[in-house]
Amino acid sequence: MAVLADKEALIGRIVEIELAMFSRVKAVEPAACQQMPETFRTMRRMSHSALSTDTLESYLQDLQSAVTQGRNLITEKYARMDNLIPPINRNPLIKSIVALESFWLRDLHERFPLAVRCDGRFEVYALGELETYSDQTLELYFRDVESAVEAGRNLVEERYEYLYKGLGFASLDEVEKRAQTAAH
Repeated sequence: MAVLADKEALIGRIVEIELAMFSRVKAVEPAACQQMPETFRTMRRMSHSALSTDTLESYLQDLQSAVTQGRNLITEKYARMDNLIPPINRNPLIKSIVALESFWLRDLHERFPLAVRCDGRFEVYALGELETYSDQTLELYFRDVESAVEAGRNLVEERYEYLYKGLGFASLDEVEKRAQTAAH
């Protein structure tokens, strides 16, 4: 249980740095979620929940280095998403990770169409985010993805299970069934 608590604490440290960066993003139109830090925390905890401690520790170092350098990785991510700046990192692992996670997302959406959205923005978002990661973090992230494939796991599904359990649901299946009931 201590390992899980340590991982949660590590994710918490990451999310607080990300939130500080996110709150300083200057956009033409401020994002509504900038006014909802708890929602931001919840979604970012979900994003990181399926990654290994090694990957998370490396990403924390990326964030700490960025702070030291005066960089805002969240600003850079959104600038890449909007194609306002040239690519930050052209590591080929980025496209491999996004392709696998996109496959997992589509698979999950087919099984849980009401509980899991799949609107096509995922790839743009993931590419923009992963470009802000160091090559070391990308290598560790890819290792996580490869290990999941070998084990028959779907990291996107694990993230959604984490999210919905944190919101008080027993499972994705329960969320889908409740959504179906509400739709009728």
